[in-house]
Amino acid sequence: MVSRRRLKSALTVLALYVMAALMIGYFGFHAYSGNRGLRAKQDIDAQMAQLKAELGRLKGERAQWEKRVALLRFDRIDPDMLDERARSLLNYVHPNDAVLILKRP
Repeated sequence: MVSRRRLKSALTVLALYVMAALMIGYFGFHAYSGNRGLRAKQDIDAQMAQLKAELGRLKGERAQWEKRVALLRFDRIDPDMLDERARSLLNYVHPNDAVLILKRP
């Protein structure tokens, strides 16, 4: 009788430890690989770095376009820029002009 109670008591304690270990394992696994886990945070950080690089590139491109547009404003037109735009839109080339055809990516 006494040994059965001891065995039952030991098994109960062992079952509680196993349940606690399983719960800790479950939450630990999901803390690492869940939707909001550590691995997801690393993916988000990598995506954020990529988007910041793209943002920097786009800001540079925007600044370049703003500079070109500023040269075409009516109050201060750059004659060379006006000539370039007119020739490209009208497909006009003077016979004495040297033309370089560049392929853009």
